[in-house]
Amino acid sequence: MSRVLRFLPLGLLVILGACGNRYEYSRASFNGPLQCAPYVRERTGLKLSGTAASWWRQSIGRYGHTHVPRPGEVLVFRATSRVPSGHVSIVRRQISDRTILVDHANWEPGRIDRAVPVTDVSARNDWTLVRVWWAPVHSLGKRAYPTYGFISSQDIDDAS
Repeated sequence: MSRVLRFLPLGLLVILGACGNRYEYSRASFNGPLQCAPYVRERTGLKLSGTAASWWRQSIGRYGHTHVPRPGEVLVFRATSRVPSGHVSIVRRQISDRTILVDHANWEPGRIDRAVPVTDVSARNDWTLVRVWWAPVHSLGKRAYPTYGFISSQDIDDAS
C-alpha cells in the first residue's frame, strides 16, 4: 500500500500536465522516429530528403529561396555542434518584423510544437541568425542558431 501512495503524487502531476497542452509528445528522442525533416516534408509536400541542413543545397533550382518569411515557407537551420543535422520548421505566420510563429517537430525531443515563436537576431535583419522559444523555461532560448533562410514550398516551375 505504501508503494502506491509513494507514486500517487507523480501520477497526478503527469495527468495534470497533460491537460490543455498545445504540444504533441512521442516516445522518440532526437534520434528516434519523430524527426523534423519527415514532419516538414509531409506537411509541405517538399520533395527533399536527407538531413535538414542539406535541404538548402538540394532545393537550389527546384524551390525558391528568400530571407523574407511567408506562411508555408520552410526555415532551414544550418548544422552546428548543437544541431548536427540542422533543423527545419514551417512558418505559420509573421507577428512582427523580427518574430514569426513556426510549427516544427523534435526541437525538443519527441515533441511536435505549434505556433512557436522564433526571433531574428541577425545584425542585418535577414533571418540568418535566430533564437527559438524553449518551452521548459517559457521563454526564448539563450542560444542563437544560424540559418540559411526560407525555402518556398512551391516548385519554381509552378511559380512561373
